[in-house]
Amino acid sequence: MASGQVLSFVSRMGQTRKDGKAVGAIHFGVVRKMDINAVGRCAEALEAVRRSGKQGLLEWRYHGRLVARQLDAERIVIRAEFGYRDALVRQSPETFSAPGRFAKHMMVVVDLEHGRADLIEDAIEAAWQLQRASD
Repeated sequence: MASGQVLSFVSRMGQTRKDGKAVGAIHFGVVRKMDINAVGRCAEALEAVRRSGKQGLLEWRYHGRLVARQLDAERIVIRAEFGYRDALVRQSPETFSAPGRFAKHMMVVVDLEHGRADLIEDAIEAAWQLQRASD
């Protein structure tokens, strides 16, 4: 394994993605970085998530409800319940933050450049689950 890469164990509970892969599958993988294209692939693989863009920035929505939105080239926000957001920030501050402007919003800011892709994918899927629960 290359320097800086860590074997991770990720367990996902839930639904089936559009590509037929089970979200609830347990898998092993190498921790990797994520870019906006990878965010898009992850979000768009989830059932009924659609991509759109505003002022050159991308966003992904489930039946019109926000899942994730691009802030700039290196950051996105992901919809997250307050308790879940606080846990993400506490457990992985290099990946997640909740700056003051988002304090009253159910969103977590993600650092794509320094964050862990596996944790970002999990947060995107959790946002999708949250929005699905509103159906």
